[in-house]
Amino acid sequence: PDTFNREGVEEVKVTRAASDDAPTAAMAFKIVTDPYMGQLTYIRLYSGIIRAGDTLYNPRNGKKERVSRLLLMHANKREEVAQIHAGDIAAAVGVKSSTTGDTLCDAKQPVLLEAMTFPEPVIQVSIEPDTKKDEEKLGSSLQKLAMEDPSFKVHVDGETGQTIIAGMGELHLDIICDRLRREFNVACTVGRPKVAYRESITKHIKCVYKHVKQTGGHGQFAHVVFEMFPNAAGLGFTFESKVSGGSVPREYFRAVEDGFKQASQTGHLAGFPMTDIGFVLLDGSHHKMDSSEMAFRTAALQGTRENLSKAGPQLQEPIMVLEVVVPDEYLGDVMGDLNSR
Repeated sequence: PDTFNREGVEEVKVTRAASDDAPTAAMAFKIVTDPYMGQLTYIRLYSGIIRAGDTLYNPRNGKKERVSRLLLMHANKREEVAQIHAGDIAAAVGVKSSTTGDTLCDAKQPVLLEAMTFPEPVIQVSIEPDTKKDEEKLGSSLQKLAMEDPSFKVHVDGETGQTIIAGMGELHLDIICDRLRREFNVACTVGRPKVAYRESITKHIKCVYKHVKQTGGHGQFAHVVFEMFPNAAGLGFTFESKVSGGSVPREYFRAVEDGFKQASQTGHLAGFPMTDIGFVLLDGSHHKMDSSEMAFRTAALQGTRENLSKAGPQLQEPIMVLEVVVPDEYLGDVMGDLNSR
């Protein structure tokens, strides 16, 4: 087969003879989790010889894999062998960090076989364990299934906290759930993923906030005057300083920006992250002894939270399908506006 040696960042196309005398080159084409032996990695040996106890090199992750045992698979029967030759297909025991499509080769003469391509998932659902006991096993079981099947994906949504599984169709995911129950003894329930909303504001307002805290030693003091306004769609978070005369020292600008960013992570209506919101620091004041980065960060954070209700907070929902009807003479302008979003 066509193979590629990696020399620095350049890939050079080479050809390996399908011979026992050629350097070892094999591809892992299937991963199976066995209840007694653990992970079985099915390999097709294109060149060279692999013996039980050999150490192979994975050029994708740079790790070495030790093949402890080699098995020839005959339906549900297994035959352990001492070695396999070019052209053989076998299951390797002991390979831990290689996945479907990885190359296993001689570390002294590394080669990268042409990669396998897999379709992207087209459907996703949320999955939840039925009991606390099942929760402990669900994560590891899903990871094992994902290693076996590259077209199956699993991740935890950072915003909703749900575990999401994705596959090639409803039947595909039904089979995954059935295997969880039969092979891993994990009872689970699937459902629709939660929609991650966003929040924004609709009004341009001017805010003043003073943070004062006195303690036994140095206190905290920060005074900020700023504007908060809605940005154009897709612009996201922006910050600008228009302070003049040193009323707020330049070294505190980053702390003020961080405070605004932190405040925009939690909206006023339902706590969703805020988007397309801008801030301009106009003025303020500081104290030589009591002002600090923490004080100005707190002032920006609390000042934003205190005034969000006055800025016309708005909940934004994702749009999946949009139908627009316009006269022909406006078609180009409308298309340009939609594409910019």
